[in-house]
Amino acid sequence: MKQATFTEIRNHAKQYFDIVESGESVRVIRNGKPIADIVPVMADVPSWKRRKAQPLVLVGVAVSQLILQERKSNA
Repeated sequence: MKQATFTEIRNHAKQYFDIVESGESVRVIRNGKPIADIVPVMADVPSWKRRKAQPLVLVGVAVSQLILQERKSNA
């Protein structure tokens, strides 16, 4: 996340909004304290679809594989 003072953003707004448009967030600092984050607006995609799923792994075995094996043994 980039950081910029309120004055920098005011003086170079186009540059910072181009950064946000490209997908990066910008934290606004005023008097040395963060006051806001400018974040890109996501397309109308539900939040659960935006996240990249990571497989759960227990002791070297993917949980999804355990579930599939359990389903096969109960079928």
